[in-house]
Amino acid sequence: MVYALHETLEVHELAAFKIVCMTKAKTMKGLVSDPTLQSILQQDAEISTRQLQELGSILTQAVEQEMNL
Repeated sequence: MVYALHETLEVHELAAFKIVCMTKAKTMKGLVSDPTLQSILQQDAEISTRQLQELGSILTQAVEQEMNL
């Protein structure tokens, strides 16, 4: 798939946002005492990690695309 520059930048913005979300979830997990909330924060951190991997692969494809032009 061919990505336009604005699409690549939007994916980069999403990745930056997800990094902040993951960092916050991991930090807050250590500060809360409620096991249910800890579980929710752990799940959020795991989901964010998977999403960041997907976004990273999209960004890698976009970079490779630019290098081949």
